[in-house]
Amino acid sequence: MNLVTSHPQLSRRIGGLVAAGLAGAGAGLALGLVMPHGPMTSGQALAALGAALVVGGFAGRVGRTRWAALLTPMVFAGASEIARLGTVGPSVGAIRFDSVFGIVAFLSGRGFDAVLILTPMVVAALWGAALSRRRSSADVGARTASRAGPVVRRATLALASLVVVVLVVGLARPAGTEPIPGADGETLAGSIAELVSVPIGGHDQAIMLRGHDAGAPVLLFLEGGPGGTALGSMRIAGQGLEEDFVVATWDQRGTGKSAAALEPVATLTVDQAVRDAIEVSEYLRDRFDQAKIYLVGSSWGTVLGVLAAQQRPELFAAYVGTGQMVDLQETDRLMYAESVAYAKRVGDAAFADQLAAIGPPPYTDMLAYPVALSSNPDWDDYSPGPDYAIRAEYPTSLFVGEYTLIEQARAMGALIDTFAMIYPQLQEVDFRRDVPRLDVPVFVVEGAHESPGRAVLTREWFAGLSAPSKQLTRFESSGHNPPLDEPGRFAAFMADVVLAQTYPGVASTTAEGSSS
Repeated sequence: MNLVTSHPQLSRRIGGLVAAGLAGAGAGLALGLVMPHGPMTSGQALAALGAALVVGGFAGRVGRTRWAALLTPMVFAGASEIARLGTVGPSVGAIRFDSVFGIVAFLSGRGFDAVLILTPMVVAALWGAALSRRRSSADVGARTASRAGPVVRRATLALASLVVVVLVVGLARPAGTEPIPGADGETLAGSIAELVSVPIGGHDQAIMLRGHDAGAPVLLFLEGGPGGTALGSMRIAGQGLEEDFVVATWDQRGTGKSAAALEPVATLTVDQAVRDAIEVSEYLRDRFDQAKIYLVGSSWGTVLGVLAAQQRPELFAAYVGTGQMVDLQETDRLMYAESVAYAKRVGDAAFADQLAAIGPPPYTDMLAYPVALSSNPDWDDYSPGPDYAIRAEYPTSLFVGEYTLIEQARAMGALIDTFAMIYPQLQEVDFRRDVPRLDVPVFVVEGAHESPGRAVLTREWFAGLSAPSKQLTRFESSGHNPPLDEPGRFAAFMADVVLAQTYPGVASTTAEGSSS
C-alpha cells in the first residue's frame, strides 16, 4: 500500500522539479538575450528582481520542496550564461581571479547579478515550497512530527526576506545632485545643479551640470579610462570650479550613469566617442547660449579633447589637458620598462616575475594592462595638495547621491568592459605625427610626479605643437590627475589663467606656472 500511494507523490514531485527547472531556464535565456551584461539601470534591476521573485515563487510552489531553491537558480545561471555567449567584456567573459581587476570584473558583473537575481529567486522559492507544503494535507504528519527545525528555517527565511526588501528599497532610491547653497543656506539664486540625460549619438547619456551662475562660461570635463566616470570625483573635488564655471561632467557612453548605452559594442569606437564629445559640446553651447565652451580632458579624456578640438575648433574657447596622453603605445612600453626597473631596484622578485610573465605591451589580454601599467608604487610615492580628498578617488567617489545603487555596483565593471573595447583602438594614436596643430589656445597641466612615460612624450608633442597660444604648467604636488591632487590650485588656474587669457571681458592676470 505504501508503494502504491508513494509513487504518485514521487511522480508529482519530479514533475514539479522539472517545471521549476524549465522556469529557471526560460528566465535565464530571456535575461541573457535581453540584458547580456545584466541589468544596468534601476528600472531593469527592479524588473529583473521582480521576475526572479515570480520565477522562484513558482518553482517552489510547483516543486513542493526546498530543492527547487537550489535547482532553479542553478539552471537560471547556466541558461543566462549560454544566452550571452559571445558578449564582449571581462565582466561577462571568462571568470578570472588571477588579478585584482579580474576579481573586480567578477564582483561588479556576475557577483552583483547573484545578489540582485539569484538571492531573491532562492528566497521566493523557499517561500513557495513552504506554502505549498503547508497547504498539502499529505505533509501534515511530517510537520507535526518535527517542530524545532522549522523554527530556525523560518527565522533564516525571514531574515533573507528582509535583505531582499532592503535591496528593493536601495534599487528604488533615485539619484540627484544637491542644490548649490548660498550664504543663507538656501539655494543660491541663479545657480544650476542638475542631472540630465541627453540623446547623444543615438544613446541616452548622462551629464551633471553644476555652477554658481548658470550664465558663467561652460566647462566640459572629459574623464579618463577609457570607461571612467567622474561625477563623484568632480562632485567632491570640482566645487572650486563651480564658482567660475558651469561644470558639465559627462558620463561617456558605457560609463557610470551611461553604462546602459554600452551595447551595441560594435559601434563603441574612438571615432564615435569623438563625435559624441562634439555633440555634447554643441548641446552645451546651445543650451547655455555660449559661443564657445572650455574643454578639460583627463588622461583618456585628453585624447577625446585633442581630437574634438582638432575637428571642431570653433566650438572651444580653449583646450586644457591634465594627465595628457600623446602616443599610448609608446607610453605603455615606457611605463612597462619603468615597472621592470622598479622591481629590480627594490628587489621585488614577485613583481618582476609577474611582469616577465606578462611581457611588454601591447596586450591582447586587457586585464594585463592594469597589472603592468598601474602597479608601480613609484607613481604614487608623493604627497598631494592639502585639499586633496581620498574620497574623490575610485572607488569611494562612487558613494555620492548622483549615482543610483545599480550605477554604483556596475561602475567598475563598466569601466573594465569599456576599456577592453576602446583601448585596443588607441594603439595607433600619436599626436606628434597626427596633431601638429590645434586652432585653439592650449593649456597643459603636468603633475611633477607624473610617470616619465607620459611626461616625456607630452613635452615632446607640446614643444612642436602650433597653436594660437600655448602654456605648460607644472603642479608640484600632483601626479597623473592634478584636478584631484590639487583641486583648489586647479580651480584657481582655470579662473586666473585660462579664463583671464581667453574669455572676453575678464581682466588679464599674471599667468601661473611656466610656458613654452
